[in-house]
Amino acid sequence: MSTNITAAENLLDIRGLKKYFNVGKKLLHAVDNVSFTIPRGKTLGLVGESGCGKSTLGRVVIGLLEATAGEVFFKGKNALKFNAQERSEFRKQAQIVFQDPFSSLNPRMSVYQLIAEPLIINKTCRNNTEVSERVKVLMDTVGLAERLITSFPHELDGGRRQRIGIARALALNPEFIVLDEPVSALDVSIQAQVLNLLADLKDERGYTYLFISHNLSVVRYVSDEVAVMYLGQVVEKASNVILFQEPLHFYTQALLSAVPVAALDIKKDRILLEGDVPSPIDPAPGCRFASRCPNREEICTSEGPALIEVRPGHWVACHRVKPEPGKA
Repeated sequence: MSTNITAAENLLDIRGLKKYFNVGKKLLHAVDNVSFTIPRGKTLGLVGESGCGKSTLGRVVIGLLEATAGEVFFKGKNALKFNAQERSEFRKQAQIVFQDPFSSLNPRMSVYQLIAEPLIINKTCRNNTEVSERVKVLMDTVGLAERLITSFPHELDGGRRQRIGIARALALNPEFIVLDEPVSALDVSIQAQVLNLLADLKDERGYTYLFISHNLSVVRYVSDEVAVMYLGQVVEKASNVILFQEPLHFYTQALLSAVPVAALDIKKDRILLEGDVPSPIDPAPGCRFASRCPNREEICTSEGPALIEVRPGHWVACHRVKPEPGKA
C-alpha cells in the first residue's frame, strides 16, 4: 500500500505486517498482511469486531509482540530491525495506553510512584527533585489534582486511573501513542473528558495516534482517517468524512448501520449479517468475509482481494468494488 505522502510526512508506515500464534499444530492468523500509513500529527482510527486482531496489531507495532513477518517503518527506519540501542530509543518514542486502567496499573504503587517509574527507569531526570517536579507537571497536564499524589489506584475512579495511564505514556515525551480502547471501560461522561484531553494533547504537542476501538461514534469523533479490520485484515481505509458518508465495503456498511442515531425522525435500515465468523486458525483461501457477504461471487471463495485504492485516498479490499477509471 503506497500513498503520495512522503516518508518524512509519514511517521509510521506498516507494510505487510503479520502476527501468527501457534495453536497446537496450526496457526492462528491474528494479523494477516496489514499495510497502512499514519501521517505525522494525525490519528488513524482502527475499528472492527472483538477478536478481529486490532489490539494485537497495536502491540506488534510498538514491539510488545514480535511480528511474524512484515515491516514497521518509524520515521523511515524499519523498527523490526533496530539494534538494542535503537530499540531502546524507539520504546521511548512509541508508547501505549491500555484499555483497562485498573489492570494496567500496579495496585501497590501510589500515583507518584506510577508516574515516576518510567522517568526513573529511563534516567531522564538528574535527581529526585527533578522527578518530583516532572511528576507534578504530568499530573497537571492530564488533569489530576496534586492532592491525589499519594493515592493508590483502588482509591480512584476509572477516569482518574486512565489519566494516570496517559501520564505514564507522556512521561518520556513520545511522538507516537497507541490508544487501545482507552475509554471503553469508562462511564460515558468520563469518556468525553478523556477524549477531549487526548484531542487537546494532540493539538498542543502534535502527537500521532493509533486509536483502537469498536465504538464507531468515538472513532468518528477523534480520527482523521479510519481503517476497518475484519478477521486480521484491513478491508477498507479512508478519511473520516469519506468512510462515514460513502462506505464501499459491505462489512463497513453493516457496521455503520448499527450505529444509533440520536434523532426520532431518522430511520436507519439495519444490515444484519448472517452466517458465522470463520475461524482465524488456518483460514481457507479467498475473502475472509465471503461466508457472510450476500454479494459474494465465485472468485470470492478462491482468491483473497487485495487492498487497492479505488478512489483518491479510499482503499478497499473487495472484488466487487472496482477502481475509478484511470486509477487501476
